Amino acid sequence: MDSLDSVVSAIQKLSGTDLPQLLTQLKSSEDLLQRSAGISTQVLSTLDPNQHSLGWLFILESQVSGSADPPHGSETFIAAVTSFIGCCRPEQIRLAPDKFASICKQMKEHALKLGQPGRVVMPLKLAIGKVQPSTEYLSPQHGDFFQVCLLAKMYHAAIEILAQEVYETDPAKTGLVPRDFLLFCYYGGMLQVGLKNFSQALKMFLNALTAPSIALNAITVASYKKYAILSLIYSGQIQPFPKYTASIVQRHCKNCCQEYNELANAYTTRNMEELRRCALTYEEVFRKDNNYGLVKQCIQSLYKRNIQRLTQTYLTLSIEDIAQTVGLSSAVEAESYILRMIESGDIYATINQKDGMVSFLEDPEQYNTSEMVDRIDTNIQTSIGLAKKVADVNEQVITNRTFLSKTMMKDRMRHYTEPMQD
Repeated sequence: MDSLDSVVSAIQKLSGTDLPQLLTQLKSSEDLLQRSAGISTQVLSTLDPNQHSLGWLFILESQVSGSADPPHGSETFIAAVTSFIGCCRPEQIRLAPDKFASICKQMKEHALKLGQPGRVVMPLKLAIGKVQPSTEYLSPQHGDFFQVCLLAKMYHAAIEILAQEVYETDPAKTGLVPRDFLLFCYYGGMLQVGLKNFSQALKMFLNALTAPSIALNAITVASYKKYAILSLIYSGQIQPFPKYTASIVQRHCKNCCQEYNELANAYTTRNMEELRRCALTYEEVFRKDNNYGLVKQCIQSLYKRNIQRLTQTYLTLSIEDIAQTVGLSSAVEAESYILRMIESGDIYATINQKDGMVSFLEDPEQYNTSEMVDRIDTNIQTSIGLAKKVADVNEQVITNRTFLSKTMMKDRMRHYTEPMQD
């Protein structure tokens, strides 16, 4: 097609009858659309974003693919993309998921440029649902959505998406690239930290660390730093990498994050003075990495862990003795820690205000209530469902022609390189 009029005519004619043919024609007209970006807004006014979603998508994307800024400014572009996301047809935009990912990312970038991340939180959340074949699919929009939720401090807006179990990563269906997966894990992990879901945050950072990799990148290193501190808070030590972690990640993450490894060494001594000294020594590094808040939580967690250790040795102990033993500045501060730990279920204890004594108790949970039975049953059903998914994936892999040919080639090469035996 050699003119915008012919492009518009094709969009109007084929949108309801032959989408594959329209997709082919739009791809062949990309250079024309980019050259005409300055007048493309006028063209959009002649098209219906719902009926002609695929055409709208290509024209919108052409406004930002060839230049740093859209022709009519960030405000107009953000408004246009927001409106389009709200009314576009999923079956049309899924034919060009890379284009849809591009306009969503550009919308986010222009919102950040204006200092308005909260403005695109809901549009990006809606975009995820538009491009996903099901909620099990990871999309490029996940990472962008999590990022703006963080910057706008709208953590609770992400809860619904964070709760979705993601099992599928199909670039052909969503436009996903490896960086999108890493950003999903990194920003998702940071949101879970903000929501105090440390176990889920650890899982997301670990997923970033164990993603297949042939080179170290900044997202992986940043994920390791947060993973290291969270491991100390959650379990008292940095958990070892799984065996399937890429060797380059295992080698270089520890080598380039010495300050974090020293923090872990100080933590495992259970000595508060040693831990505080290490945190102070590397405070500048931790602040530069935006991790000093987590480091302070790490210090607080060691106080709690040391108090928990006392419950294994004593039945009763004075608040004053607890303060001295764990290194707190006063009995008042120790009492505050103990009350918070009782409230959160970290310890079971009572405080006698009259004599300032703490009595440590056994866990009252007997695991024999109907609620506990339901909880166990839910976990069992979840495990069964996950096992089935793993079996299905295994079946797909072992019957995949590409996988089989590569495996056979690898076996053949091993056969030829093995030394001959007499």
